[in-house]
Amino acid sequence: MGLSKPTPIQVNCVPPILNGQDCIGCAKTGSGKTAAFALPILQKLSEDPYGIYALVLTPTRELAFQIAEQFKVLGKPIGIRVSVITGGLDMMQQGLDLAVKPHIVISTPGRLSDHIQSCDTFSLKKIKFLVLDEADRLIEDDFGEQLEAIFKAIPKKRQTLLFSATMTKTLESLQEIGMNKPFFWQQKSETLLVDGLDQNYCLMAADVKDAYLMHILDKFTEENPRSSVIIFTNTCKYTQILGMICTSLGLNCVILHAMCKQKERLAALAKFKSNQVKILIATDVASRGLDIPTVDLIINHNVPSRPKDYVHRVGRTARAGRGGMSITLVTQFDIKLIHAIEEFTKQKMTEYKAEEKKALQILVEVATARREAEIKLDEKDFGERHAINKRKRLILEGKDPEKEEKEKQKYLKQKHKAWKKQRTKKTKT
Repeated sequence: MGLSKPTPIQVNCVPPILNGQDCIGCAKTGSGKTAAFALPILQKLSEDPYGIYALVLTPTRELAFQIAEQFKVLGKPIGIRVSVITGGLDMMQQGLDLAVKPHIVISTPGRLSDHIQSCDTFSLKKIKFLVLDEADRLIEDDFGEQLEAIFKAIPKKRQTLLFSATMTKTLESLQEIGMNKPFFWQQKSETLLVDGLDQNYCLMAADVKDAYLMHILDKFTEENPRSSVIIFTNTCKYTQILGMICTSLGLNCVILHAMCKQKERLAALAKFKSNQVKILIATDVASRGLDIPTVDLIINHNVPSRPKDYVHRVGRTARAGRGGMSITLVTQFDIKLIHAIEEFTKQKMTEYKAEEKKALQILVEVATARREAEIKLDEKDFGERHAINKRKRLILEGKDPEKEEKEKQKYLKQKHKAWKKQRTKKTKT
């Protein structure tokens, strides 16, 4: 695989895992975290092979498939059997896959908890390892109920391994919950970002943002024909709109968001990874763990409201010692968010000077393409089917959709309040 020497997280975390300790590892993106837990698991499995030996939980489907690929490559000499259990794929087939006891199960929490509750053809009672990759997101996002169901189905006597690129208080408090005096290692660094990353921001008025994006994209792809670009947006609908604008302007791209069918998501990622298409437009489902060596530019179409989301987004480039560049599109409404990110990462961004004249020349063309995209999406009732299915699911579970929505909004408000309080405290200190 071309790995000639271990990275710091591997040097520090592999020995304690082999010694049977629980482990929490935190290191920058692209620092070899997957191999840090995969290698010791495979080593232990080769000594006493049986299925199901290890369970790996991840927050996104794409990351689950990527981890599975790495396990398959590293475990090929011992004939490893890996099963990926995620939403969007045939549940019956997944049930059959679990019934034949693969060595490693890699899953998103939602689909695995569905299997645990709906069938008894497999058991997780003998697993030796539980891995939470991108643990901070698994614990802080809305995976609580699913994780509870999974934890009930696995043995108390096991090794628990938590890995992430960003350390949070939640992760620190986990040392006391269900973990047996864990070995804790965090990469010491003045900044959360890798050294090879060139961070930039580009200032513009909000109503010309799309024109600036297309101008930057056009210029970069022309100057760097072999490089790939990931554009991050904040909603599924806007991902779809940007994809349609790019296609309309002759820029070949693929899109990735939660409302795409799973087969479409895998096909889009395969095209992008194999360099058939150089532009990927995605929501934050692509911001965690994905490793694509040709990605040289990350464009943030919106400024993330959580600074750690920014860290994960820009971490898709400048991986494993390579260089990379990020450009964040900043309007008059985003200044505070940029300051929060700079404070969090302890690094200043430099200004990227876009050619205003050239951006404004394509303004009418971009605005027309956007309006056409919006009309097409409205005709397709984009997003409505998703909302209807969600409502149906809640009714089948005996819940009141309106009440659930109110509680969700209340929870998000409290979360935002707590975040603001924390920010004010930090500013005062």
